[in-house]
Amino acid sequence: MMKMDVTGLIGDIKARQAISAADVMSLRKEIWPDGVISADEAGLLFEINDLDSQPGGEWLEFFVSAITAYIVQQTEPKGYISEDNARWLMQKIDHDGKVESAAELELLVRTMEKATGTPEILQDYVLKQIEDTVLTGKGPSRDGGALQPGSVSDSEVQILRRVCYAAGSDGPGRISRNEADMLFRIKDATLGADNSKHWPKLFVQLVGNYLMAYGEYEMLCRTEAARLERFMDDNKPSVRGFFGRMKDTDIGGTFRKVFDSDIFGGKNAECGHIDAVEQARKLTIVENSWLHGKIRADQNLDPIESDLLDFIAEELAGTGH
Repeated sequence: MMKMDVTGLIGDIKARQAISAADVMSLRKEIWPDGVISADEAGLLFEINDLDSQPGGEWLEFFVSAITAYIVQQTEPKGYISEDNARWLMQKIDHDGKVESAAELELLVRTMEKATGTPEILQDYVLKQIEDTVLTGKGPSRDGGALQPGSVSDSEVQILRRVCYAAGSDGPGRISRNEADMLFRIKDATLGADNSKHWPKLFVQLVGNYLMAYGEYEMLCRTEAARLERFMDDNKPSVRGFFGRMKDTDIGGTFRKVFDSDIFGGKNAECGHIDAVEQARKLTIVENSWLHGKIRADQNLDPIESDLLDFIAEELAGTGH
């Protein structure tokens, strides 16, 4: 049920071709006073955002915060985006076939940053939208910087950094194979362009992370997270009793995935952790093959690829290999 009749407000916004700070204040007061909005209200906010207007920063922040809360926090377990919500978001942005506003671009990035877990379909969708935005130069950026087709601007460097390091992408601080593939496509498409001075360093850092960084964190799937949340809610009396019961149930397996295989006893895993970190810095056969394929694709070693190889060589030298 709508908390207000905003038909008149929408008419005013259309006539003025602008969303004022006063409009945002009215919407925030009537639609989102308690931090919770309904599906109808979320759809209404997209309808307002799609108007041919020139919104200010107040609207952008309100729209992004409200829709992010609706998608990420209002479905149990909180933080895990359901497939239904993911498809709803994609449909809302895809109705005109493109990310058409700073608000929509920021919404995609913020959603990935705020989520604990996201469906693969949404991860792939966000990467495609960001790649298209960077390569075509169409659509405004969050900070007002220019997006230039065929080059990587400072604004786009910030967008790529935020998306690739977002918690909901593939885990905190961990770069995925899909993200590394995207970075190579962007690099190849913008060689020789007037790119941001920060772009080569970001490329090396992110691809180097994919190849050599150790990530022990494994995100729970949405089903396991919900099961764990229900279990914890049902077992309040004592910490000792809680862990005792948990050890004897299969929910203990969920905890082991998050913390450590020896959470209920056993040897200290510190030495094993150090060994795992060192092992991760070595390139596997699969990683070597992937990297060779990327570099030899155009039969040419460009300056950014050379910087990447130098970085890898320095890291491997640190391991004694």
